[in-house]
This record gives sequence, C-alpha cells and structure tokens, in this order.
Amino acid sequence: MFYWFLKFVALGPIVRLVFRPRAEGMEHVPSTGAAIIASNHLSAADWIFMPLSLRRRVTFLAKAEYFTGSGPKGAAQRLFFGGSGQVPIDRTNASAAEDAIRTGIRILTQGRLLGIYPEGTRSPDGRLFRGKTGIARMTLETGAPVVPVAMVYEPRTVPLPGALGRRLSKHMVRVVVRFGKPLEFSRYDGLSGDRFVERSITDEIMYEIMELSGQEYVDLYGAKVKKSMDTTGVTATEAVARLQPPPHEAADRLPSSLAG
Repeated sequence: MFYWFLKFVALGPIVRLVFRPRAEGMEHVPSTGAAIIASNHLSAADWIFMPLSLRRRVTFLAKAEYFTGSGPKGAAQRLFFGGSGQVPIDRTNASAAEDAIRTGIRILTQGRLLGIYPEGTRSPDGRLFRGKTGIARMTLETGAPVVPVAMVYEPRTVPLPGALGRRLSKHMVRVVVRFGKPLEFSRYDGLSGDRFVERSITDEIMYEIMELSGQEYVDLYGAKVKKSMDTTGVTATEAVARLQPPPHEAADRLPSSLAG
C-alpha cells in the first residue's frame, strides 16, 4: 500500500508538477508476467522517474544499508525503502553478487517486474559504462524478457522571479524515460553459466540502452573508475584515460547487436 501511496499521493504528483517527466514506449513493457527493466543510471532519482511512468509496480534490489541505518535519517530510510517494496541486498560479503542474482530470479519467478541497473553504480560522468553479467543469468534462468530503458535529463529554462529563481532555473531539467522493444534470448537456452554467452547478452542489452540514450559508451566498469577516482583524486575523464585499453582494443569491445 505504501508504494501506491507514494506513487499517487505523496511523491508522484509533486514529481510530475516540478519535473514534467515524459515517457516514451510504455507499450513495450509487458502488461502481465515477469520482465527485467534494464536502465542506465545517471541519478539517485532514476528509480523514482521510471516506475512513475508505468502502471505496474517495479521492484528494485537496494543496498542493505538503506534498511539498517540508525537515528532519524535511518528510520526515514527504513520506512521509505521497506514500505516502497525495495528488496535489501548485502553487498559486503563474498557471495553478495550471487545472492543478488538469486533474489532477482526469485522475484521474476513470481511474475513481477524487476528493475536493474546493469552498470551496478551511477555513472561517474554521464557516459554509459560496461554492464555486469548478472542480468544475463537472470534472463537465461527465467526466460524473462529484458526491456531496455534510457533515462535522459534535458536541461530546460523556467522563468522564475528574483536572484534565487534565476539560480534555480539553471538547474531545472525535463526528464524523459524511453522504453525500448523487449529483448529475448531463447536462442541461448541451456547456456546459463557460459561466461562468453552471458557477456554477449549483456553487451547486447547495453548496446540497446546506448542507442536509446545517445550516451557515449566506455568499456570499463563504473565502479572501477570510481575507485580510481577515490584513490588517486583524479577526474572521471582522467581515470578512464588511465584505465582504458589501447584504442584498437577498445574498438573491439564496443557492444554490438547480436541479433543474427
């Protein structure tokens, strides 16, 4: 109930009024049954805008810290994330990745929509980074289609009075949520666990997200880039330049459609 209260009463109307989100391609999301909603990840607010555009409920896997915080802030987070139906995932132990995959599979076998950010973290600089192969495992083991999604934040100018209004106007955006055609991978039935197949599937999904979003693709994990930024103090651009393979190798890694 709290999920629908947030969507239609407490949060949804305010978000629609302020950001005027626009959704495209909602007809590509199945009206019933399991599906994976795979999105790029540019902002902490992505998970608000995307579900707001759909009639069906979307369940995300959220880090466990959101459910265990203390004090007023922790209590608010527990209420918000627990009440909105997000599923906690412990990312601190060695089996965290496998646990997350098994949890996602369980959600899909219940016929629900599972929201996933294949990059595994928010983009450090607005580009699209390499996807993790857990999404391939989930679609192979459940047969659930994958609906690629692009979150696009377009700057817009809103005339507001006064100096404060001018400052706020510079940061206003219009949010566009683009849903692509569902991808299905039945041609790979029985090949779950094959790392080459899972990488191919993941790259195909990332290619479709890249096409929808218009983002530049970087053949590096976003988390690896962020770690380099934290340890060296460099910018995302500098970290990518240090970590990226030579140009001729990078060209070979551009995700491509494997529909043939």
